[in-house]
Amino acid sequence: MNAQSLLLDAADVRTIVERVGRDALMDSLIARLTEAIARHDPSVAQVPPRKGLHYRTPEWGLIEWMPAHFGSEGTTVKLVGYHPANPERRGLPTVISTISLFDASSGHLVGLMDGTFITALRTGAASAVASRVLAEPYSRTLGVIGCGAQAVTQVHALSRLFPLGRIIVHDVRDDVARTFRDRIGFLDVRVERVGRESLRELLAESDILCSCTSAAPGEGPVFPDPSNKPHLHVNAVGSDFHGKFEVPVELLRRSLVCPDFTEQAVDEGECQQLQPEEIGPDLRTLVQHADEYVSARSTPTVFDSTGWALEDHVAMLLMFDYARECGVGRQVAIECLPPDAKDPYSLLRTNDVITAAAARTAGPRL
Repeated sequence: MNAQSLLLDAADVRTIVERVGRDALMDSLIARLTEAIARHDPSVAQVPPRKGLHYRTPEWGLIEWMPAHFGSEGTTVKLVGYHPANPERRGLPTVISTISLFDASSGHLVGLMDGTFITALRTGAASAVASRVLAEPYSRTLGVIGCGAQAVTQVHALSRLFPLGRIIVHDVRDDVARTFRDRIGFLDVRVERVGRESLRELLAESDILCSCTSAAPGEGPVFPDPSNKPHLHVNAVGSDFHGKFEVPVELLRRSLVCPDFTEQAVDEGECQQLQPEEIGPDLRTLVQHADEYVSARSTPTVFDSTGWALEDHVAMLLMFDYARECGVGRQVAIECLPPDAKDPYSLLRTNDVITAAAARTAGPRL
């Protein structure tokens, strides 16, 4: 490998999705994510809770970094911004991010790509992985509260594993709920839109419920304690901020609550509403011991999804594999690696800095 870095821009990501296909891409990610979680050993890999800057000026938002180290596979670092005013004020997604892969031996930047698309993709895939363990296998009715970008990949991922025949949706913004049917038009599933007055009906009829809102801290829960089916499974996706949650605590306390990453979920997920003894197994335990939780499918369950950096790592490696198959992406010289490693000004001695540095740089092969 040379000292250049693989750059996948927005056009490259689009080409991959077009050539691979939405369904095949989602299926591959669900499979790879399941495999990665099944073999994940926290004593070997390093995946700390994300950290960042939370602010209210010039408006409410955050910038966070999510690192994950997997030895010879390399180290990924995702920088993610969460700004809920983006869609209405700027026509931008609420979540915008980039993700980088580094050679863990040298620190060389192996690759850089968009993280916005794969964040949406991997979050949907993670809900599918958890739902396969916890939800009733023949679930047909899916409830969705919050019809923004994340709802699209939630529905798509779940449709790959469950025989969905009906989706009931609600959003505080009627225009967002109204366009949801078009945004998931590639799926052959009936969509029903309901207002706030029919929210209890949505909750009562759902086999699986996805809550994926941009409610601010202090505004939750976003739905009342439901009269629900005995086997209701909830994918709670929106909590990602201290003081922000979506699910009523009464439902949490009568459910098996399974966080993706416990240490993170107790600070910014639904688990911040619970005592430690009220929190169930994490996603790794669910996947690695799935047979032990089959009986939970007949009881209320909640997947507390705050976003796990392992998911980003898996998604990025998958996209790089597809980039190689599709022949997209370009090698760029981002790092200034001078011919003399002990003299930064030695870069002035030659016009071929890349060639000189390539002889000394090694990294994981993509």
